[in-house]
Amino acid sequence: MMMKQRIATTGLSSRASTRQVSAKATRGAAWFPGNKAPAHLDGSLPGDFGFDPLGLGVDPEQLKWFREAELQHSRWAMAAVAGILVQEVAKPETFWYSAASTVELPFPIVGIVAFQILTMQWVELRRWQDFKKPGSVDQDPVFANQKLPPHEPGYPGGLKVKEIKNGRLAMLAFVGFVMGAQVTGLGPIAALNEHIAAPFDTTIFSKALVIPGQSIVPACAIPPSVVFQGVTIPTPCFLAPLWP
Repeated sequence: MMMKQRIATTGLSSRASTRQVSAKATRGAAWFPGNKAPAHLDGSLPGDFGFDPLGLGVDPEQLKWFREAELQHSRWAMAAVAGILVQEVAKPETFWYSAASTVELPFPIVGIVAFQILTMQWVELRRWQDFKKPGSVDQDPVFANQKLPPHEPGYPGGLKVKEIKNGRLAMLAFVGFVMGAQVTGLGPIAALNEHIAAPFDTTIFSKALVIPGQSIVPACAIPPSVVFQGVTIPTPCFLAPLWP
């Protein structure tokens, strides 16, 4: 009798596990209602809406690295977007795109670039080490008596989802800021004001139009290069072959 109960229990557990796996495999893709999410996206990652049409995250290790890369790009984009907007509010006469080339420095820029390469390489190497083996760089490299307690990297709870959502929005916004600057020669707030002043005359369609057999595109509004401390720095427009 006990053996039959065990067999029955095992069978029920197996069927339940199968149903759970099937449920995960057929999870709906929130980004595209009515479609199924890929099996490798089970909803465990913050901000997972089942979007991977090219199957780039099928490999679990690659998926982890893609998420780490997405977080890093998101954080840089959020800082950049906030900085561009604050700068334009505080000093609207300064064009953010070329602002760095107008700064007067009391020392050569080459020294700053070299310092940044060295320090960023050290920081990124430690981040990579922590990614490969979490907790491996918790020990302070200078003060031996200082060490981070066991922890999960990133924000706690639901803030992880908010971070990735805002980060994705910031990445799109930054691309828009760059393209807008190259097309109009204006910052995002100035371009918005221009659009509000003439909403039908100042749109993406008034700047560029592509129809079969013909394309109308604007000229690039930024110079192809800038000279800073005697160094010529190329500043081509994004996707230069698309420009006239």
